[in-house]
Amino acid sequence: MHNQPSALAHLKVLDLSRVLAGPWCTQILADLGADVIKVERPGVGDDTRHWGPPFLKDAQGHDTDQASYFTCTNRNKRSVTLDLAHPDGQALVRQLVLQSDVLVENFKVGGLQAYGLDYASLHALNPKLIYCSITGFGQDGPYAERAGYDLMIQAMSGMMSITGRGDDVPGGGPQRVGVALTDLFTGVYAATAILAAIEARHRTGLGQHIDMALLDVGMATLANQASGYLNTGKVPQRQGNSHPSLAPYQDFPTLDGPMLLAIGNDGQFARFCEAAGHPEWAVDERFASNTSRVRHREALVEAMSGATRTRTTAQWIALLQDKAVPCGPINDLAQAFDDEQVKARGLAITQPRAAQQVAQDGIAAIAGVASPLRLADTPPTLRHAPPALGQHTDEVLAELGLDAAHILALRLSGVV
Repeated sequence: MHNQPSALAHLKVLDLSRVLAGPWCTQILADLGADVIKVERPGVGDDTRHWGPPFLKDAQGHDTDQASYFTCTNRNKRSVTLDLAHPDGQALVRQLVLQSDVLVENFKVGGLQAYGLDYASLHALNPKLIYCSITGFGQDGPYAERAGYDLMIQAMSGMMSITGRGDDVPGGGPQRVGVALTDLFTGVYAATAILAAIEARHRTGLGQHIDMALLDVGMATLANQASGYLNTGKVPQRQGNSHPSLAPYQDFPTLDGPMLLAIGNDGQFARFCEAAGHPEWAVDERFASNTSRVRHREALVEAMSGATRTRTTAQWIALLQDKAVPCGPINDLAQAFDDEQVKARGLAITQPRAAQQVAQDGIAAIAGVASPLRLADTPPTLRHAPPALGQHTDEVLAELGLDAAHILALRLSGVV
């Protein structure tokens, strides 16, 4: 067991964000030990609490009214309900801001100004506050006022244009990635920006405003596809599971379904040809180098597919795994979580819930995926299961110095 404090145990984060990009960012900070206070609307909470099916199940295996979506991005946080439209609610946020290092919000541009909770107002109150705003299009530019959604950004940024099969094959056409990739990347980039701002604050003593936009992140994550276009003027096309710059780097048919081959250099290709019983391919001038394999991809894939169909996926993996030829199954999620390596790394986790919560909704524990951040000395910790709505309101308000009578009065007036 590690006895030293978590990496970010000294930080307090006020999370006014909802849905995915903001909560993903704050969950990363929370996993690393930050005390994240999630502020939710009284009675309703984060939108994703209701984004089902699928729903969490109770001990009898029946659906509850709690969507599983919320749990993927809100563990290790404390949930407080506060009405930001109410002056008393705004006053409590200001009190929390005085104790906070970081604030994360994803309101529309200018949305928090009416409440006096914009960057300028809160910076004046606590100059050390790092204030991270997450929007669809950023704080300026002609689209700044528009709401932005991951699917829309995947479409606008060009991500969908390079995802899916080509128009000339069955099932062709632009596709979105199977998860809200732009939201998730925005959360990761936002966490990185916040850690950089904390580092800068060590020198300056001051916080700063961070302007994160889904569109900016969507364009940035086009990576090699963007650099290819910007430097050649050639627009990349969809090509299913094959790669614009490598071959053979795609799925191949086997006796019992598809497998994936990810051959990145000529040595791997030669070893594959040897194992497959076709050493002549490695010396064929059409296939001898990666560049010529890409140019003659059609002939290469046709020849290889004939060979790959002769064995099952498991047989191919067994044949190639000790020859340093990257080869693997195309798993569904059940198969992925059943994988030996996934199990060995402990990637599926379960968090038990407090008895009081179990009594209310019958959900005994919540399953999730482990943090991929492996710090040897200050690893991520599992402290709180994803919280019930307002689970920590009394606790957090008491930490602000409010007594039970004051808290009850706030409840009766609908502020919390």
